Amino acid sequence: MAQNLLASLSDSQLDLLHRLADESAALGFPIYIVGGFVRDLVLGRPSLDFDLVLEGDAISLGRSLVSKFGGKLTVHTKFKTAKWFPGLSAFRPSNLPTFIDLISARSETYKHPAALPTVKLGTVADDIRRRDFTLNALAICLDGEYFGELRDELGGLDDLQNGLVRVLHPRSFVDDPTRLFRAARYEKRYDFKIEPQTLALIPEARPLIAKLSAQRIRHELDLILGEPNALSILARLGDLDLLKPIHPSLTWDVTTWARFQHKVNSANERWLLWLMSLTETEIASLNQRLKFTASLLKSLYASSKIFAALSAFEDLKPSQCVERLNGFPLNAVSAAALIAQGKSRQNLEKYLSEWRHIKPKTTGDDLKNLGIAPGPKYQEILSRLRNAWLDGEVDSENEEKRLIENFLKETG
Repeated sequence: MAQNLLASLSDSQLDLLHRLADESAALGFPIYIVGGFVRDLVLGRPSLDFDLVLEGDAISLGRSLVSKFGGKLTVHTKFKTAKWFPGLSAFRPSNLPTFIDLISARSETYKHPAALPTVKLGTVADDIRRRDFTLNALAICLDGEYFGELRDELGGLDDLQNGLVRVLHPRSFVDDPTRLFRAARYEKRYDFKIEPQTLALIPEARPLIAKLSAQRIRHELDLILGEPNALSILARLGDLDLLKPIHPSLTWDVTTWARFQHKVNSANERWLLWLMSLTETEIASLNQRLKFTASLLKSLYASSKIFAALSAFEDLKPSQCVERLNGFPLNAVSAAALIAQGKSRQNLEKYLSEWRHIKPKTTGDDLKNLGIAPGPKYQEILSRLRNAWLDGEVDSENEEKRLIENFLKETG
């Protein structure tokens, strides 16, 4: 079957794999392509997730590849891995990954539950057994006459064909509680089921979620929110009671589900839809747990403020909407517009598409030519003119000029 799987690759992908295998063989390192790439090949899904495991020094192989084919290399000495960004001019360019993960075959041990693993160099068999689920424990050999031979020692192929997400050993979730979230992600991505004995292991590991670092848990949530079916994954996490152990403010209910019905394009937009009903205090507390990026945190605060005042936008004039919304990140306004109703939604959409772009014809130079000394008065006049255009008080340059004259008379 594996031969047929690799035969489904493009000529350029096969050429790349053969060259990688040749370089590894020259160093005396047996090499395999593993994990998600093999899983998705079996499922007939396109994949450019090239994870290569070799029995040898992955960093040395990476340096050899850079020397021969160009590109650049990043290394992670602690975990004995490298990431090669090929000089693609050396290859036929179609359907190639932007980077290739090179992994020294290793075993992993955990000093305590939820710890990062301690790594020790090992064999491909060791490397397969350190993985999270059987569906990710498949490997295809790339060595010489064995090129394309499938290695399936843990029943991964059967589980893929039967639609099951199964851990490799009973302590899997305890060793690494991030696997709890990956189990739900794979289950819903592929329309699989978490295998019953695996499901029974979840309660023991649930309290250990609190031990995960902000970076590790947020990474898993970012991946989930980037999935097309993020809605069903989060609902599953709610059913399994895997959200509140992260933070009490993380919930999943009918109203949240309704907000997620709207089509958005990024994980950050889904964060806003998920959390906009939280208060600023709750967002600040959640940020202590998850350490959001500065830009996302700013958008979360903004979406919370807009959501809390959503009904007020129904009665505001265009100029008042602009004054309230200017300075807020556009993605926060856009998220609020998705869930708003009636006139409030119309006003938010008008702000995004039209009102925020409206400016007076008059500039600061024009005001200077009228003999007005530079200072705060400039902003006052220009804001007044912009508001007049927004609210329909003026609709021509002549009317704008008359408004300036009146304003100057009023203010002396």
